[in-house]
Amino acid sequence: MLNKKVQKAINDQITAELYSANLYLSMSAWFDSMNLKGFANWMRVQYQEETFHALKFYDYVLSRQGSVTLAGIDAPATVWKSPLNAFEETLKHEQHVTSLINNLAFLAQEEKDLATGILLQWYVTEQIEEEANAEGILQKLKLAGDDPGALFMIDNELAARVYTPPAAVGA
Repeated sequence: MLNKKVQKAINDQITAELYSANLYLSMSAWFDSMNLKGFANWMRVQYQEETFHALKFYDYVLSRQGSVTLAGIDAPATVWKSPLNAFEETLKHEQHVTSLINNLAFLAQEEKDLATGILLQWYVTEQIEEEANAEGILQKLKLAGDDPGALFMIDNELAARVYTPPAAVGA
């Protein structure tokens, strides 16, 4: 049985993950409107990952005989100043999500919920990757500066990203 405090916190995290998905889908649409198809693809794959993260929590709650309570999701921004600004916001957002995951992990420890702690280790590791990916692209954009050729090259690189669902491990 899932601890009620932990259940509430995970339900809140499901909402946060779905917001993340919407944010990245909005960014994808914005990049697409600028004809930056590679950037749009990267964000669309990010949308798919965030949706997976939400559903992984969703399935976990149900597997522990808990109740999933879906909440309203705030509308994300729809316009950014530049691709650089969009990735600055992406990194900032991923750092925020990392803090949410860390707080969940601390709560699971406080509540002596070992099963949830194990699940959250996957998310802790995932957030390291999420931040590193956003930081890597951000650094490339900073190096590119105002060079349209460099932006074109980054766009081509990002077009190669493909969504691959993680192997099913645990809940």
